[in-house]
Amino acid sequence: MTNAASRPLLAPLAAALLLLASPALAADEPAAKDAPQGATVTVLKASKFCFPNLVEAFGILIPREETFVRPDRPGLKVAEILTDAGETVSAGQNLARLGLPEGGTILVTSPVAGTILSSTAAIGAPASPRGEALFSIIARNEFDLVGMVPTQDLPKLAVNQTARIKVVGAGEVEGKVRRVASTVEPNSQLGQVFVGVTTNRKLFVNSSGRAIIKTGQSCGVSVPLTAVLYGAGGTVVQVVRRARIETKRVEVGLTDGGQIEIRDGLIEGDIVVARAGALLREGDPVRAITAEAGAR
Repeated sequence: MTNAASRPLLAPLAAALLLLASPALAADEPAAKDAPQGATVTVLKASKFCFPNLVEAFGILIPREETFVRPDRPGLKVAEILTDAGETVSAGQNLARLGLPEGGTILVTSPVAGTILSSTAAIGAPASPRGEALFSIIARNEFDLVGMVPTQDLPKLAVNQTARIKVVGAGEVEGKVRRVASTVEPNSQLGQVFVGVTTNRKLFVNSSGRAIIKTGQSCGVSVPLTAVLYGAGGTVVQVVRRARIETKRVEVGLTDGGQIEIRDGLIEGDIVVARAGALLREGDPVRAITAEAGAR
């Protein structure tokens, strides 16, 4: 039986035995002191990304080609109207029946497939080759977006460049640059670009739209937009090196899909703070957690 006097002697002995039995625990103590004690930050690697060079053009839709329908001879009158504005017609389709002065009628047909844009035909009204057109047809249902772009963007544009066009009431459609103006308006300093629209959707003349024209691409280092800090001292990105914050001044370029191009200041593979913050200072210790693969 252990008496009370022996208990103070047993306590140091038990502690010594515990250290001998657990050398790993004793060895871990210096490592714990050396571990970074700073904030936990989410990081990722600066990576390669190709950014599209884009030019925006705002404008309206117009028919690429408008075909006017008149009779071949004078002295006729409209006897019957077979189609009306807004209808889609095929080449050779009958549009109206005209009365001859000597009696009888002849048919007026559409020279092209398309959509009737407007009609002036009225029963009993005269029709002649020199008068107002009986029908105006949007040939082949082809449209152009006539957009305006700043003077500095005109040299970037070229025929056959692809475009995405957002048309009010019709959603997004595809297109290609068909023609670029060689002059600009003196007051606005804007120039015209004609973007051909490719779609089976029903479009309306004079609808407004915005064309996003791809003029090329730039491939380089990229980081998320959230990794960039803008301030009086310039544009910076915070990187983690040896478990501490380093602040890098960078030159930024194009943006796309939440990414931003870094033209100077970083290299591929740099460990970047995914969401930079003003509270992180140069030299601050941090514990880095990768955005993709958990603890780093």
